[in-house]
Amino acid sequence: MPDVVGLLLYLFLGGCVLVLGIASTRWFSRHLAPVLYDLPGGSWAVGALLGLISVVGWVGAVSGRFEDFGAARPGRLSRVARVGMRGVCWAGVLAPVVFLISGLRGRNCRFYEPGCAYISGTGPAVLAYVVVAGGVGLLCYRWRRAAGEERRARERERLRKLRKKGKGKSRAAR
Repeated sequence: MPDVVGLLLYLFLGGCVLVLGIASTRWFSRHLAPVLYDLPGGSWAVGALLGLISVVGWVGAVSGRFEDFGAARPGRLSRVARVGMRGVCWAGVLAPVVFLISGLRGRNCRFYEPGCAYISGTGPAVLAYVVVAGGVGLLCYRWRRAAGEERRARERERLRKLRKKGKGKSRAAR
């Protein structure tokens, strides 16, 4: 019974945090975007920077580097740290998207409402974000894929050499 109560409490608090997080993100974005778009470089630089943040977050989220973290000391704390780091990486991927979308005009909003108006500079920022995140993301993806193929080729060659010497199988398989 205590497990059910804990689960319900966890779901309730998680739902509250999610709803408040989405609402506060929109409010925060709508107040911060005009200030950022007026900086040197304007909305183009902001969009490009947010694109780079998303790509770095994606590289961290899909990499296997967090799997080795705490491998020497397996335990609950190291698992929590791994999940936390991966969560931060995914937040780095999604936060710029939410920030940019919050600057666009709301779907069911009237143009004269202050919380629904289009924020000037959001269009170029979204365009710069898409170009940078798409271009740099594609380059990172191709680089990761090429490195993985090279690693697999080296492993195949190593196994081929071992088999040639008669040592490529385990003792049980021989």
